[in-house]
Amino acid sequence: MNIINLDETHSTNQYLQELLQNGELEEGTCVRAGFQTAGRGQQGNFWESKEGKNLTFSIVIYPDFLSIIEQFIISQIVSLAIKEVLDHYSEDILVKWPNDIYWKDKKIAGILIENSLIGNQIQHSIIGIGLNVNQETFLSDAPNPVSLKQITNRDFDLDALLKEILNTIFKFYLKLIQGGAGEIRKQYLNCLYRRVGFHSYSDENGIFRAKIEDVQDNGRLCLLTEAGEKRLYYFKEVSHI
Repeated sequence: MNIINLDETHSTNQYLQELLQNGELEEGTCVRAGFQTAGRGQQGNFWESKEGKNLTFSIVIYPDFLSIIEQFIISQIVSLAIKEVLDHYSEDILVKWPNDIYWKDKKIAGILIENSLIGNQIQHSIIGIGLNVNQETFLSDAPNPVSLKQITNRDFDLDALLKEILNTIFKFYLKLIQGGAGEIRKQYLNCLYRRVGFHSYSDENGIFRAKIEDVQDNGRLCLLTEAGEKRLYYFKEVSHI
C-alpha cells in the first residue's frame, strides 16, 4: 500500500488530482497530511483539523466497472468501512446520509468523493476523509464536532488507525468487485442516523416529519411523511432539524 505522508498541503484531494495529471497511480495510493491549509468537506465546506491531531487523507481507486448512475455505492462502502473501524472503539456510531459519520448527535468524520468520468463510466475516484481523532477542542462555528479522544478519553496512534481504515475500505471495495452491491446497500440503509421512527426535516417548502424509507441506487433519499407521502431528495435538498 503506497502511503505518501506530507507535513502540510492545501488539500489531499487536490494533491492526488495533481499527481494523476502526471500519470496513473497505483490503485489505493494514499496521500496523508498532518495539516491541510484548504481542507474541504461537501459543497466546499471548510473542514477544521488541528495540526497533527487527526487523520486527513485521500485515496484513489479505479472503479471503471461502475457506471455514473452507480457511483453512490463508493460513498456507501467508505462510510461503512469507517463505521466498522470506529465500532471497535465506541458504540453509537452511525452514518448520516449521505456520508457523514456520527457518534450520537455529533459529527466525527466527513467524506468527500470526487469522480472523474469517461463517457458513462468512472475513470477514477478520489476519496477524501477527515476523521477527528485526538483533537480536544474545536474553534470553528461547526455546530456539532466530536473526536475519538473526547468519546473514549484516550489517545490513538494515527498511523495504526489509518492502516486499519485503509484495510477496511479495501475489504468493502473487494466485496463490491465480487458482486456484493446489494448487501452493501442493505447494510448502509440499516446503519443510517435516525433510521428508526419519524423525525423533523426541512426542505424548500418548510418543516415536516418523516421517516427514512430507502436510499436509491443513485443516492437519493426517500422519506415517508406522517401523512404517507413519499418524497425524494438529492443531497442538500433536505436537512435534519
